[in-house]
Amino acid sequence: MTFAVLGILGHFSKTMMLFFIPQIFNFVLSVPQLFHLLPCPRHRLPRLHPKEDKLTMSIVKFKSSELSTPGKICLFILPKLGLSKVTYDEEEQITMTNLTILNVILRIMGDTHEKKLTTYLLI
Repeated sequence: MTFAVLGILGHFSKTMMLFFIPQIFNFVLSVPQLFHLLPCPRHRLPRLHPKEDKLTMSIVKFKSSELSTPGKICLFILPKLGLSKVTYDEEEQITMTNLTILNVILRIMGDTHEKKLTTYLLI
Protein backbone atom coordinates (compact mmCIF):
# COMPACT_ATOMS: atom_id res chain seq x y z
CA MET A 1 0.00 0.00 0.00
CA THR A 2 2.82 2.34 0.89
CA PHE A 3 4.55 1.62 -2.41
CA ALA A 4 1.36 2.37 -4.33
CA VAL A 5 0.94 5.75 -2.60
CA LEU A 6 4.61 6.62 -3.16
CA GLY A 7 4.33 5.67 -6.82
CA ILE A 8 1.26 7.83 -7.36
CA LEU A 9 2.43 10.83 -5.38
CA GLY A 10 6.00 10.61 -6.71
CA HIS A 11 4.80 10.42 -10.31
CA PHE A 12 6.65 7.20 -11.09
CA SER A 13 3.73 4.82 -11.20
CA LYS A 14 5.04 2.95 -14.27
CA THR A 15 8.24 2.12 -12.43
CA MET A 16 6.29 0.94 -9.39
CA MET A 17 4.18 -1.35 -11.58
CA LEU A 18 7.36 -3.33 -12.31
CA PHE A 19 7.54 -4.21 -8.60
CA PHE A 20 3.93 -5.39 -8.62
CA ILE A 21 4.21 -7.72 -11.65
CA PRO A 22 4.95 -10.82 -9.48
CA GLN A 23 2.02 -9.98 -7.19
CA ILE A 24 -0.33 -9.51 -10.14
CA PHE A 25 0.84 -12.81 -11.67
CA ASN A 26 0.37 -14.58 -8.31
CA PHE A 27 -3.16 -13.18 -7.96
CA VAL A 28 -4.18 -14.16 -11.49
CA LEU A 29 -2.71 -17.63 -10.95
CA SER A 30 -4.54 -17.99 -7.60
CA VAL A 31 -7.97 -16.84 -8.83
CA PRO A 32 -9.38 -20.37 -9.34
CA GLN A 33 -8.61 -21.29 -5.73
CA LEU A 34 -9.46 -17.89 -4.22
CA PHE A 35 -12.91 -17.85 -5.84
CA HIS A 36 -13.48 -21.56 -5.03
CA LEU A 37 -13.56 -22.86 -8.60
CA LEU A 38 -11.01 -25.36 -7.25
CA PRO A 39 -10.72 -26.38 -3.57
CA CYS A 40 -8.57 -24.02 -1.53
CA PRO A 41 -6.73 -25.42 1.52
CA ARG A 42 -5.97 -23.34 4.56
CA HIS A 43 -2.20 -23.29 3.94
CA ARG A 44 -0.95 -22.95 0.36
CA LEU A 45 2.73 -22.25 1.06
CA PRO A 46 5.39 -24.81 0.11
CA ARG A 47 6.20 -27.43 2.72
CA LEU A 48 9.61 -27.70 4.40
CA HIS A 49 11.37 -31.05 4.76
CA PRO A 50 13.65 -30.44 7.76
CA LYS A 51 15.91 -33.45 7.12
CA GLU A 52 16.73 -32.32 3.58
CA ASP A 53 16.31 -28.61 4.40
CA LYS A 54 14.40 -28.14 1.15
CA LEU A 55 11.02 -26.75 0.19
CA THR A 56 8.61 -28.85 -1.84
CA MET A 57 5.31 -28.05 -3.55
CA SER A 58 2.22 -28.06 -1.37
CA ILE A 59 -0.73 -30.08 -2.62
CA VAL A 60 -4.49 -30.27 -2.24
CA LYS A 61 -6.55 -33.46 -2.52
CA PHE A 62 -10.19 -33.54 -3.56
CA LYS A 63 -12.75 -35.67 -5.37
CA SER A 64 -13.69 -34.98 -8.97
CA SER A 65 -17.37 -34.89 -7.97
CA GLU A 66 -16.70 -31.71 -5.92
CA LEU A 67 -15.81 -29.68 -9.03
CA SER A 68 -18.12 -27.40 -10.97
CA THR A 69 -17.87 -27.02 -14.75
CA PRO A 70 -15.56 -23.95 -14.57
CA GLY A 71 -13.41 -25.87 -12.07
CA LYS A 72 -13.10 -28.79 -14.49
CA ILE A 73 -12.07 -26.38 -17.23
CA CYS A 74 -9.38 -24.89 -14.96
CA LEU A 75 -8.25 -28.39 -14.03
CA PHE A 76 -7.85 -29.19 -17.73
CA ILE A 77 -6.03 -25.95 -18.71
CA LEU A 78 -3.56 -25.44 -15.83
CA PRO A 79 -1.48 -28.63 -16.37
CA LYS A 80 -1.38 -27.94 -20.12
CA LEU A 81 0.26 -24.57 -19.38
CA GLY A 82 2.69 -26.20 -16.93
CA LEU A 83 1.40 -24.18 -13.99
CA SER A 84 0.18 -27.12 -11.90
CA LYS A 85 0.81 -30.81 -11.51
CA VAL A 86 -2.37 -32.91 -11.44
CA THR A 87 -2.57 -36.64 -10.73
CA TYR A 88 -5.67 -38.81 -10.80
CA ASP A 89 -6.14 -41.77 -8.47
CA GLU A 90 -8.36 -44.77 -9.04
CA GLU A 91 -11.04 -43.66 -6.58
CA GLU A 92 -11.82 -40.36 -8.35
CA GLN A 93 -9.33 -38.69 -6.00
CA ILE A 94 -7.43 -35.80 -7.58
CA THR A 95 -4.12 -34.50 -6.23
CA MET A 96 -3.08 -31.07 -7.44
CA THR A 97 -0.35 -28.60 -6.53
CA ASN A 98 -1.59 -25.34 -5.06
CA LEU A 99 -1.76 -22.33 -7.33
CA THR A 100 0.90 -19.92 -6.07
CA ILE A 101 3.93 -18.42 -7.77
CA LEU A 102 6.19 -20.23 -5.28
CA ASN A 103 4.75 -23.62 -6.24
CA VAL A 104 5.14 -22.82 -9.96
CA ILE A 105 8.82 -22.01 -9.45
CA LEU A 106 9.27 -25.22 -7.43
CA ARG A 107 7.54 -27.15 -10.21
CA ILE A 108 9.98 -25.76 -12.78
CA MET A 109 13.19 -25.81 -10.71
CA GLY A 110 12.49 -28.78 -8.44
CA ASP A 111 12.74 -29.01 -4.66
CA THR A 112 15.19 -26.43 -3.40
CA HIS A 113 16.39 -24.52 -0.35
CA GLU A 114 14.45 -21.44 0.71
CA LYS A 115 17.35 -19.08 -0.02
CA LYS A 116 17.68 -20.42 -3.56
CA LEU A 117 13.91 -20.16 -4.11
CA THR A 118 14.02 -16.51 -3.07
CA THR A 119 16.86 -15.90 -5.53
CA TYR A 120 14.84 -17.54 -8.33
CA LEU A 121 11.87 -15.36 -7.48
CA LEU A 122 13.93 -12.17 -7.54
CA ILE A 123 15.51 -13.01 -10.88
